[in-house]
Amino acid sequence: MSVITAIRPWRTPGSDAVGRAQARTLPRWMADGGAAAQACVATLPLTSAVSDGRFGPYRRDGRSALVVRSDPDATAVAGPIVIAAGGTGGHFFPAEALADELIRRGHAVVLMTDARSGALRSAVFADRPQHVLKGAGIAGRGLVRAVKAVFALAAGVAQARSLLVRLRPAVIVGFGGYPTVAPALAARLLQHRPALILHEQNGVLGRANRFLAGGADALALSLEQTERVPAGVNRVVTGNPVRPAILALAGAGYTAPGATANIRLLILGGSLGARVFSDVVPAALAALPESLRTRLSVTQQCRPEDLARVQAAYAQSGIRADLAPFFGDVADRLCAAHLVIARAGASTVAELAVVGRPAILVPLPGAIDDHQSANARALAAGGGAWVVPQPGFTPDELSRRLATLLADPVTLAHAATASAATARPHAAARLADLVEAHMHQEARS
Repeated sequence: MSVITAIRPWRTPGSDAVGRAQARTLPRWMADGGAAAQACVATLPLTSAVSDGRFGPYRRDGRSALVVRSDPDATAVAGPIVIAAGGTGGHFFPAEALADELIRRGHAVVLMTDARSGALRSAVFADRPQHVLKGAGIAGRGLVRAVKAVFALAAGVAQARSLLVRLRPAVIVGFGGYPTVAPALAARLLQHRPALILHEQNGVLGRANRFLAGGADALALSLEQTERVPAGVNRVVTGNPVRPAILALAGAGYTAPGATANIRLLILGGSLGARVFSDVVPAALAALPESLRTRLSVTQQCRPEDLARVQAAYAQSGIRADLAPFFGDVADRLCAAHLVIARAGASTVAELAVVGRPAILVPLPGAIDDHQSANARALAAGGGAWVVPQPGFTPDELSRRLATLLADPVTLAHAATASAATARPHAAARLADLVEAHMHQEARS
């Protein structure tokens, strides 16, 4: 059992009233040393902490409340929160946003991820315990690779179970994909199972989350109309958490381009890039009337192997263009854009809504369960975007559509307003509230 060692009350600014307490616990896993041996910090109402008798006698001097008796049978306030996420940015960005919010609230977080994850390079997780689990996706693989993936997953479950026994987390939060599967299955093998919360970013419940949903304490959804959610699941619509840099731009407003002003286009291909944009967009822009073409300022994400030919195409058309495989300041560029052309990944759609920018969305064909089309439809249904399936995404069609939109600032402004109206900017906070609610349930159980 964890031993409560101290309670430090927080004072409400401008008031002498003590509203909440910060408790430090020493769970058994701290004795193992290493990066994981950090104090586990949780919050709880001070009145309930004292009134339910869990902490025994205490002394309070107005600045601190110290536990005089260390009771090895006392109920633990909370272990760390395990965040299980990896893979592409669509899974990782929301996990990073939640972790940032939980850390801000004083909670200890531990990351379980895969070797390909961007989380391993994240500033949010840089000083937190990180564990890379074995495993591989099974969907869409041939028989031999699928069998190998099953054995890798089994190894990952065993690895995760060993970690969970040592960490004794209060909650596991999974963000879909195979990095979530091993910790979630491993938790079922524990004598004292932590709460399991799953988060779905897309408009179609992913296969990993569908597989695990029946054993989850809560399923947090980004979209109200998410498809393929099993009956009987405890579903909560929280929205899709976005990166802090994007969240800071919520409510920034939109100014449509004037009659002679520059028109800023932003073309994003998602974390995997999009060659079709390199093939189609330069030709479409070159076919625009000169009165529009000379006003264009293009920022485009390209695969490294496409940079030279795309740059040459823009130079030949006399169009100013800034090209790169990745933009570290994408939040600022998104805010500056008058129109965005992008894939319809979950994070892209959520970020467009939070910042409030009109977009032409080209869902990735062949995506599992066609989830990008569902994401795009959610934004387009409110008037914030126009959806163009990739077979119809040709230079002629795009040029025709752009000629109409770029000459109509009123339509762009209305679409920007409609996009912003679909946003859930407080998604990270709502998801963190859900995590804390289950932490308190675990503490009472």
